[in-house]
Amino acid sequence: MKKFPKISFLATLMLASVDTFAQSGMEEYFYASGKIKVVVAVAAVVLVGIFVYLFSMDRRLKRLENKK
Repeated sequence: MKKFPKISFLATLMLASVDTFAQSGMEEYFYASGKIKVVVAVAAVVLVGIFVYLFSMDRRLKRLENKK
């Protein structure tokens, strides 16, 4: 039940920020050259890495809290 506010806040933040991005010259270049898939893949790998790191850190902290 505790995770619902975190997830809803994150989803709201992501949806609210979508309209603020404007298409720049770099985006047009990546779309035109077909490299946008590489950019999206790299961004996805970075985000997954951050989430895995945070999840493992949370597990370690819970383990330390339960020891005391």
